[in-house]
Amino acid sequence: MFTHTTTLHPGEGRGPVGEPRRETLRSVTATFVTGPRPSPGKRKDVGNSWLTKLIVTASALTLAACAAGPDYARPATPTTAAAPFVSTSPAVTTAASPDDNWWHLYNDPVLDGLITDALAANTDVRVAVARLERARAGLREVQNARTPQATLGASGQYNRFSQVQRLPGVDSETWLVDGGLDVSYEVDLFGRISRNVEAARGDVDAAQADADAVKVSVVSATTRAYADAAAAAERLAVAERIVALLDQSLRVTERRVEVGMTTPLDATRIAALRDQRRADVPTLAAERQAALFRLATLTGRTPQELPPIAAQRTSTLRLDQPIPVGDGAALLARRPDVRAAERRLAAATARIGVATADLYPRITLGGSIGQTSTGLGNLFGAGPLNWLLGPLLSWTVNPGRARARIAGAEADTQAALATFDGTVLTALEETETALSNYKQAIERRNALAQARTAAERAAKITRAQRREGQIDSLSQLDSERTFADTEAALALADAQIARAQIDLFRALGGGWRNAPEASREGP
Repeated sequence: MFTHTTTLHPGEGRGPVGEPRRETLRSVTATFVTGPRPSPGKRKDVGNSWLTKLIVTASALTLAACAAGPDYARPATPTTAAAPFVSTSPAVTTAASPDDNWWHLYNDPVLDGLITDALAANTDVRVAVARLERARAGLREVQNARTPQATLGASGQYNRFSQVQRLPGVDSETWLVDGGLDVSYEVDLFGRISRNVEAARGDVDAAQADADAVKVSVVSATTRAYADAAAAAERLAVAERIVALLDQSLRVTERRVEVGMTTPLDATRIAALRDQRRADVPTLAAERQAALFRLATLTGRTPQELPPIAAQRTSTLRLDQPIPVGDGAALLARRPDVRAAERRLAAATARIGVATADLYPRITLGGSIGQTSTGLGNLFGAGPLNWLLGPLLSWTVNPGRARARIAGAEADTQAALATFDGTVLTALEETETALSNYKQAIERRNALAQARTAAERAAKITRAQRREGQIDSLSQLDSERTFADTEAALALADAQIARAQIDLFRALGGGWRNAPEASREGP
C-alpha cells in the first residue's frame, strides 16, 4: 500500500465581468489507497481506515467549495421604460392590464376554436416545443454530473503458449478473465458543475420563452388571417354593391338615351366607371381565398381540410371598446422575447463561471474493485481481489486556453447584454408604434365615415337633379364616383383597424400564458 499527498494552494478567480476577485481555498490533503485484497482478519480495520480518510477528504473539499465566476444579477431597465405609454388615448385605450386571451374580446366562437386548433397543431409551435424538450434533455444531462458514475467492465483473453514460452505449472492454453466495477464522483469544488447546471437552466428558460413567443405570433397570425378573410368578404360585398348601384344608374341613363333626354356619351361614361369597379371584385375574391388558405396552414390543415365555418363570417372583426394596454413595466414582464433575452444573458453569465473553473483542479472521488481469473467460473471465487480507492486530482498546468475561454465567455455575455437592451427598446418601440397606428386608424375611419355619409347624400341629390334636368351627366357621374370611392375606402379602413388592433395585441405580448401545452411544466 502507498499514499500520495497533494496540497491545493490559493488561486485567483473572476468577479463580475471585467473585475478580478480573490478566492481563498483551504489546503486539501488527498490520500490515495491501493492494494491487494486484504486478509479476512485485517479487512475490517483497513476498511475503517480508508472510509475515515475518505470522509475527512470529502468534508474538507466540501468546506473549501466555492463557485467560480460572477453571480448573475438581472440588468436594470431605464425608469422611463416602466412609465405609461406615450401614444395612449382615453378614447381608444385604458391603463388596465391586457387580457391574456385577448381574442375572446371579439366574442367569436369560430375564432376561439381556430386559435385552439392553431396552438395544438401549428408546425412552428411544434418546432418550438421540440426545441424546448431538447433544452430540457440538455439540462438533465448536466444535472447527471452531480451524481456518482458507475461503470461495469469485463474482458476475456485466450492465451496459447509454446513449449519454450510456457512456465512451469502453467497450462499451455489458458483463459484470462477480468471483471470489475468502477465508481467515481466529481467534487464540485469550484462550481464547474453548478455553473453548468445554471447555464443549462437558462437555456431551458430561454427555450420556454421562445416557445411562448411563437405562440404569441401564431395567435396573432391566426386572428389576422381570419380577420383578413372576413374583411375581404365585406369589401367584396361593398364592391359588388357598388357595381349593382352603377348598373342601376346605367340602366336609367340608357332609358334616357332611348327617349332622347341625354346622349350616348353619358351612358358610356357610367359603363366605364362600372367596369372599373367590377375589376375590383376578382382581386378581393383572391385576397379572401389567400387569407383562408393561410388560415388553413396556421391551424395545421391543408386548404381542403379547412372547415367551411371558418369562411362564414362576412363582416370585419370589430372591437368597439377601449383596449387595455397597461404600462411599460407590465409590458416588459409579459413579452416573451424580453424574457428569452434575459434568460440567455443569465446563461451566458453562468458560462463565465464554467470557463473560470477550468483554471482550478478537478477532484474526483473514485474507487474500483475487480478480479482476474483463469476461467469464467473462477471469476468471483476466492482468488485475489484488486481494489483502489481515493481521490483523483487533475490540473491543467498551462492556463492560457482556460483564460482564452473566459475572455470568450465574457464577450458572449456582453453580446447577450446588448441583445437584451435592444430587445427591451424594440418591445417599447413596437408597442408605441402599434398604439399610434391604431389611434390614427380610428381617426381616419371616423373621417371616412363622415365623408361616406356626405357622399351618399350628395349622390341621392344629384340623381334627383339629373332626372329633373337641373344638372348635366358629368356632375352626376362625379357624384357617383365619389360615393363609390368613399364606400370602398370605408370598408378598407375597417379592415385596417382590425389589423391595427391585432398588431397592438401582438406588441403587448399576450396569448401565451394559458396556452394548452403540456410541456409548459419545468423539468
